[in-house]
Amino acid sequence: MISANLSAIFYLISGILFILALRGLSSPETSRQGNVFGIIGMVIAITVTFLSIGNFSLGLIYVFAFLLVGGSIGAFIAFKIPMTAMPELVAGFHSLVGLAAVFVAISAFVNPEAFNLGVKGNIKLASLVEMSIGAAVGAITFSGSVIAFLKLQGIMSGAPITFKGQHLLNAIILLSIIVLTYLLCVSQSPNLFWILITVSFLIGFLLIIPIGGADMPVVISMLNSYSGWAAAGIGFTLENTALIITGALVGSSGAILSYIMCKGMNRSFFSVILGGFGATDQSSGPKDKEQRPVKSGNADDAAFLMKNASSVIIVPGYGMAVAQAQHALREMVDTLKKNDIKVSYAIHPVAGRMPGHMNVLLAEANVPYDEVFELEEINNDFANADVAFVIGANDVTNPVAKTDPQSPIYGMPVLDVEKCKSVLFVKRSLSPGYAGIDNDLFYKENTLMLFADAKKMTEDITKNL
Repeated sequence: MISANLSAIFYLISGILFILALRGLSSPETSRQGNVFGIIGMVIAITVTFLSIGNFSLGLIYVFAFLLVGGSIGAFIAFKIPMTAMPELVAGFHSLVGLAAVFVAISAFVNPEAFNLGVKGNIKLASLVEMSIGAAVGAITFSGSVIAFLKLQGIMSGAPITFKGQHLLNAIILLSIIVLTYLLCVSQSPNLFWILITVSFLIGFLLIIPIGGADMPVVISMLNSYSGWAAAGIGFTLENTALIITGALVGSSGAILSYIMCKGMNRSFFSVILGGFGATDQSSGPKDKEQRPVKSGNADDAAFLMKNASSVIIVPGYGMAVAQAQHALREMVDTLKKNDIKVSYAIHPVAGRMPGHMNVLLAEANVPYDEVFELEEINNDFANADVAFVIGANDVTNPVAKTDPQSPIYGMPVLDVEKCKSVLFVKRSLSPGYAGIDNDLFYKENTLMLFADAKKMTEDITKNL
């Protein structure tokens, strides 16, 4: 058995490694190193936790067995899951973190003696508050993440689900959680504890169902933060330093990311936290846009325009990820460079549903980091560029975000692609993006639609070049 002081030191080391992991993940260049730091930190934390147990009983064998099963499932998912399914995978994993917090809180409440929290019916007040908060936030995280997963997976409609008095009901339920927590601390009634968890599950559903598909990336980040705070709350209950540090890091970093994404999408941060946005009609806008004329072309047309350009801006999106076209895109760009054509990449803060999606795919294709620019850095360059090559991006290039107050993406900063002399838009059809609305860019005079699989079209353009 390892001493308490030594455990604290190793938990502190693991906490430092987690901080270094977050720092490394802030840039594509250092992301692999950040992952290594995170893995080492987690191995240390798990090892110290096992060594801190004094009695290696039969229960520990069950723990190792479940650890092996869970680790095997996680490894299998990591190898099999495509990059395009990463948002729903993250939502699914968040739900498990929330559920784990609820189970630990239930265990601590039912058998407080095992956790040195007092006896049943007379649990320490501080511990009861901590487990109540951890259970409530965990339940909210679980049910909210389940809804997010269903919407992202397409099992449930991405359209907002609203009803009259929804916000008032949410406010009443949130206040009831506070009241129930107080009454539970006073009476320590098991019935109140179960009611608290049930009500928390309910508010998790109600907070996420009114949020539409266009805002789902922010929801994922928000739920990430919730899962961290749930873990931190349970960490206090268990008096586990590593869990407190890790939960606080995940909670705070998730909250910061939510704020950054809210800024990038022109959303209210507090509205996100309270689930009060995204209730606009995602089908708003003229219904006859599908009948408007569009100009379509082929790979030969696209190659001709690019050959005669002096500068090209690539706008990658979710369609590129689905087609796994990043390597074909890199080959096309290399061909353009050989013809002395300046090429750069424009990335929206939430391109591909989650921040970092496009950066990861481009890094996988060994695209130089100094050619990749965020929206704020490159948006003014579109007006001076000859060609914009949009490969699978949709909502993040939609001019409606700047012109239609009724649009669900109104106010969201978008890439000013329409200002280019020519726009080449690679897409399978005129179907709307994840926000569920038509893209005005399809019908612009300077837009040439290239209806095809993104990878196949890019390869054909390269051949023509």
